Amino acid sequence: MAIQLRIIVLVFLTSWLAGCASNGAEAPGVGGEPEAALIEGLSARAKAGDVVDGLLFWSQPERRVAFGHVDQIFPTRTIQAGDSPYALTSQSVDLSDIRYQVDGKQYSLADFRAMDAHVGLIVVQDDTILAEHYSATNTAETRWISFSVSKSVTSMLIGAAIKDGFIESVDDPVINYLPRLRGTAYEHTTIKNVLNMASGVKWNEDYADRDSDVAKAGGLNGVELVKYLATLPTEVTPGEKFNYSTGETNLVGEILRAAIGNNASTYLSKKIWKPFGMGADATWLLGGEDGGELGGCCISATLRDYARIGLFALHNGQLKDSTEVLPENWIQQSTAPSLGMDGYGYLWWLFGSERFAALGIFGQQIFVEPKSNLVIAMHSNAPTAVDSEYSKHQRALVQALFARFSR
Repeated sequence: MAIQLRIIVLVFLTSWLAGCASNGAEAPGVGGEPEAALIEGLSARAKAGDVVDGLLFWSQPERRVAFGHVDQIFPTRTIQAGDSPYALTSQSVDLSDIRYQVDGKQYSLADFRAMDAHVGLIVVQDDTILAEHYSATNTAETRWISFSVSKSVTSMLIGAAIKDGFIESVDDPVINYLPRLRGTAYEHTTIKNVLNMASGVKWNEDYADRDSDVAKAGGLNGVELVKYLATLPTEVTPGEKFNYSTGETNLVGEILRAAIGNNASTYLSKKIWKPFGMGADATWLLGGEDGGELGGCCISATLRDYARIGLFALHNGQLKDSTEVLPENWIQQSTAPSLGMDGYGYLWWLFGSERFAALGIFGQQIFVEPKSNLVIAMHSNAPTAVDSEYSKHQRALVQALFARFSR
């Protein structure tokens, strides 16, 4: 898991380094600074190009405010919700006996909830909320940044585009939708290869190396991204080797927008957010003012809507009236082990045959266990992007919750 989460950080990291650019509950400022003034200051720093010091490098208290107000700091596009939210009932369940271990020491759910990095936790089974908790600074209305959780949403939108006939198949060559890549290493790469992070194209994801591909192009979008990818050489036959590429995560977004002839936010609203019944508007981070959405990053949504994303996947992309938004068996295909890595599907992380997850840095996550009709989701503000002490607690708690509710 530590290796997987270390990989996930790149989906977001260089987006800010390269200059890519919510409504939340009232929260205290930092060092006594009122929240509104703090947001204004962070926004000014971002507009001034001070992005190296942004989000990943702001202090944990600053991130606690920024993560819930991304649309007031960076350019975003709204994902509109409808008027009929997917109904979730609530049931009081005593979880005071939940215990988990970290480094040989036992902890309770109350211990986890008391951690400063904890922001929100929800457990939903059979459309019933069995546990829901927020830190003092957040509420059920807080929209929180998802980071790489968004990859899995983009994957589902590719499925919707296939269902709608905008894309014929995941076996289509990438160049069918991005002809600028003809004659490049992507000539024989398919959409499926890119979804599996197995394009066969050489890409250096070393974020300690300023000359790496990710340092140069991890935050590119649109024409500039495609131009950079066109310079890369072939490494192996497409489909054979898993090689996580931040650039290709955003390439999936480019393929989607090229295929549908629209922006991703509007398409997400039309295909999933409104018809499935997300409870609140969300926002999607853009690569710049009036730019395209980052296909691999940064939808900001409420915790209950994180859970509803999981429920939509759990229901195989069907609405309550059984309307199929995604192709038949799309979720099963998306969460099948790939040739290059058995722990990765179509931009979903896989945990054996029973669970899959959308994961993002600083502890954002949606876990889905179809056989148990169970979704566990979290908003977090971990002290570091990956491998923090909090992440150990988070992983152990998730295992304890699955042990309690799995069937």
